[in-house]
Amino acid sequence: MLAFLRTFLEVYRTGSVSRAATALGMTQPAASGHIRSLEDQIGRPLFTRHSRGVRPTQAADELAAQIGPNLDALDAAFSMIRNRSSAATGTIRLAGPLEFIGTCLAAPLARLADQGLFAHIVLGGRSTIYEALETRMADLAITASMPRSRELGCKPIGKERLVPVASPAWADKISPSVIDVFAHPPVSYDETLSLFTSVAEALGIGLADLRPAIVAPDLRLVRDIVAEGTGWTILPDYLAEADLAAGRLIRLAAAPDIWNTLYLVWVHAAIRTPRIARAREVLLDALENPSVTRPRV
Repeated sequence: MLAFLRTFLEVYRTGSVSRAATALGMTQPAASGHIRSLEDQIGRPLFTRHSRGVRPTQAADELAAQIGPNLDALDAAFSMIRNRSSAATGTIRLAGPLEFIGTCLAAPLARLADQGLFAHIVLGGRSTIYEALETRMADLAITASMPRSRELGCKPIGKERLVPVASPAWADKISPSVIDVFAHPPVSYDETLSLFTSVAEALGIGLADLRPAIVAPDLRLVRDIVAEGTGWTILPDYLAEADLAAGRLIRLAAAPDIWNTLYLVWVHAAIRTPRIARAREVLLDALENPSVTRPRV
């Protein structure tokens, strides 16, 4: 029965019998047989077929909600026991934003390497990170958004405060409040102004007419450009703290406290692999104890 339920959960999360079979190392007919056996015992269909796979029924939604957390906990516990009885070594694939990984993950990655777990890192923004998880180019990721896919699990690891900043010289020219500054082109990480949206919403400001003066896909470069006197921007606090303390940047007046929740995200199927389960354990331990590994976020 446990094998049938695990097959069901994998089909439910992937939306595909063939993908579930591949993830579980079985044939597609065997996976289909597991689903039919469960349906016979429950007396209700669990999936309906469509052109790109299968769609869960209400019965499937109810069953997944009941068994999903318990099966995930069993898989994690079993993987951790295997970790302790065998060498959980090899390569892990981690995706995340360049700035956070470069600033905050040096110590955790060193801990992994000391234990024989070597990281292959995919750097990028939200779309790159989720594409890497979807295509299995990454097993674990750091994100500032909660994943929506059933194939992914997550746990909050902290918060980052978004801080609107400018250089003192630039701010003195226009004496802006944080509301006024939205009339001036910012320096941005991307064309979509992703870091500006939360602050604008908190202030009741629309972004339709806002266009960046400079786009630089590295927040450290954005920070340095602004500190040299060009425009303004919004930064996570861990990237701005040193420059704010040194007076190279100032926080714009009347800026609200806006927080992003950060998550460690994983592919559910990957956690059955001991080295991935071990890497998740090490990263969660390190990131949930920020005074040891990274600046407060």
